[in-house]
Amino acid sequence: MAQLVERNLAKVDVAGSNPVSRSSIKIDQGENIMKIMDFLSRKAILPDIKSNKKEDVIKELVDALINAGEIEKAHRAKLAEALMERESLGSTAIGQGIAIPHAKSECIANLVGAFGLSKKGVDFDSLDGEPVYIFFLLVAPQDSAGPHLKALARISRLFKDKYFRDSLRACADDETIIKVLTQEDDRF
Repeated sequence: MAQLVERNLAKVDVAGSNPVSRSSIKIDQGENIMKIMDFLSRKAILPDIKSNKKEDVIKELVDALINAGEIEKAHRAKLAEALMERESLGSTAIGQGIAIPHAKSECIANLVGAFGLSKKGVDFDSLDGEPVYIFFLLVAPQDSAGPHLKALARISRLFKDKYFRDSLRACADDETIIKVLTQEDDRF
């Protein structure tokens, strides 16, 4: 089971394409490294997700983006539908308590992310069968394959680190989450 989780942490499954190996995306070999805080909305961080079902978690994270002013409220249903459609292709819960729900949509102008923690854990149809505690929702414009893939690769790479995952899970508020993410961004 551990090998399955590791293999899936090393891949990012993107709707409409084959799994992409992180090694095929050059984000740290002489190029500018995409940082989490470049696309994570600081106002869309939920330190205690209340929902306990997959679709409700996604809606809660979409609402965080709406409340942060990143997307218009009129696009809520369309964006949630795009994210659930992506989930129908295969769960974005990659194991070890992590899910990276993601989608592309014409109602999004810029790559943006929301982050959430669940204290109880959520059944998200994870590859390892374990509950998910860490959620990173990522939405991108329809025509932004490059940035979308780089962001997914960056997120999945960071979450391979157990210490980093444990540090995030221990966070009690959005300020601490931002601090942990910023420190990790600054390491590279």
